[in-house]
Amino acid sequence: MNKQLAKQLLAIGAVQLNPDEPFTWASGIKSPIYCDNRMTLSFPSIREMIYKGLSELIKDRFVDVNMIAGCATAGIPHAALVSDVLGLPMCYVRSSPKGHGKGNQIEGKVEKGQKVVVIEDLISTGQSALKVVDALQKAGCEVVGVAAIFTYQLPIADDHFEDKEIPVYTLCHYETLMDVAVEEGYISQEQMTKLAKWRENHETVDWMKV
Repeated sequence: MNKQLAKQLLAIGAVQLNPDEPFTWASGIKSPIYCDNRMTLSFPSIREMIYKGLSELIKDRFVDVNMIAGCATAGIPHAALVSDVLGLPMCYVRSSPKGHGKGNQIEGKVEKGQKVVVIEDLISTGQSALKVVDALQKAGCEVVGVAAIFTYQLPIADDHFEDKEIPVYTLCHYETLMDVAVEEGYISQEQMTKLAKWRENHETVDWMKV
């Protein structure tokens, strides 16, 4: 699944690599990779691969889950598909409460004690998913873990999830995607070295000089 999905993400342009002219994330981090998993929704076979993969992952890792929560907005459609496959209730969670209406942060019915798996499309620093975890915990839910499509494997994300004692699992990760990108000719071995250096030092620009 890991390698197969990496090939598909590259083929449809959901993942773009530009180690020589990096992208700038909203956080200001300079990144040689940009991942937009919203693209997968337009490709039925890849969409199916993802929701079936996430469903199997949850059945394997979180046997007692009874609620699926999607991170707004990119995690919502995948959470909906997964909850349908598993026959479980679903909610979605914003990063912050609405500024109008009832001011909801969680949309859908949740109950205290429910065991919830959070569905996210992408793990970068982990902060977005953990905001959702916090909101669900404040509502009295037990968040048993996070399941996502792709992770950049940044050390800071590992630290954040370990601090919160929240396990996280993904269908595809950065190292495998880099291997596939070289095999398929998307990048050179030299560029892969630069990409590996970025993962180790993503908060600096030193990796660009490799």
